[in-house]
Amino acid sequence: MKAHLIRIAAAALIAPLALGLAACSSSGSSSSTTSDFNKPASASNVVTVNVGVTDGSQPHWKTLTKLAAKQHIKLVVKNFTDYQQPNPAVTDGSLQVNEFQHLLFLANYNAKSNGDLVPVGATAVYPLGLYSDKYKKVSEFPKGAQVAIPNDATNESRALLVLQGAGLVELKDGGNAFSTPEDIIADKSKVTVKPVNANQTAISLKDVDGSIINQNYINDAGLKATDAIYSDAKSDLSDPYINIWAARAKDKKNPNLLKLVQIYKNSKKVQQEVQKTSDGTAVFKYNTSQAKLQKVLDGLVTKIKAQG
Repeated sequence: MKAHLIRIAAAALIAPLALGLAACSSSGSSSSTTSDFNKPASASNVVTVNVGVTDGSQPHWKTLTKLAAKQHIKLVVKNFTDYQQPNPAVTDGSLQVNEFQHLLFLANYNAKSNGDLVPVGATAVYPLGLYSDKYKKVSEFPKGAQVAIPNDATNESRALLVLQGAGLVELKDGGNAFSTPEDIIADKSKVTVKPVNANQTAISLKDVDGSIINQNYINDAGLKATDAIYSDAKSDLSDPYINIWAARAKDKKNPNLLKLVQIYKNSKKVQQEVQKTSDGTAVFKYNTSQAKLQKVLDGLVTKIKAQG
């Protein structure tokens, strides 16, 4: 979600949380005998930070855990298979932070649950790509070709922007992060779209001319991210899709969370491992200021609430 991310709702309680997640850390434990989360980590104050992720088996988490330990931060990585759980877990205090979502996903959560989670740092944009078993270039798509797109609110609008960027559709008012298939101007568009569940976009590839597939699912089609014939990797419209570290508003200046963000930013090994996982397609955004991230988030929340 990464989000690669993706699917919006807000429902998780502590009990299912405890049963439904798998820990991935060097210690295998989430407790610490010496820990004051609100004070900077030090040899006399080893701070435990529980982070929620959806890719806990990826090697960069093991590396980050080791690097954090050197800074007296005991990082406990808790993996979720359900994208709906990490945000409520931060809200209720089960986690101190999560790193699995982009700003638009968080905006939907905050708007729909009256949440106050905020970005404390950025990681990367993971491109959303157009794939095809029939065509190798966007220009080869014939008039009337059908393209499968994910049908959830977060990814559907992004997929339409990808298609517009590729010159395959034209959207009303230039399109935005809230566009829907109803915004397609049919007589000015080359292809039609077929909305399906995000986890069906790869499977649907054999039945359509092309498909917009999140990186989470490209392996289901025997593809790599680099097989995309078009993506939004360097689009100016990518701000809503910057992946972030999210915490409660009261913790936005917490020294230990800021230290964790800094460790990610400064570690070449972490970045190399992230790039390997993403087939070299990740576009790092860790220099994006917290203020800019918050501004983008606030704008998205305002628009979502205005839509009712």
